[in-house]
Amino acid sequence: LHGSKRELAKEPAITADDAYLRESILTPAVKTVKGYEHVEAGMPVYAGVLTDFQVESLILFIKSLK
Repeated sequence: LHGSKRELAKEPAITADDAYLRESILTPAVKTVKGYEHVEAGMPVYAGVLTDFQVESLILFIKSLK
C-alpha cells in the first residue's frame, strides 16, 4: 500500500505516503478510495483510541509489507 497510487472518490489521485496512512487510520472517511464511497460499514475511527506511538508502529508495519 505504501507508495502506491490511490484513486480517490472525490479528490485527485494521490500517493499513499506516511501522512495519508496516518489520516486513514485516524479518520478514514476523510479520503475515500474510489469504489468504496457507498460502502455502509467502513473502517472505524481510531482518533483518540490509538497513541501516536501505536499509529507510527502501524505505519511502519504497513511499510514493511512491500
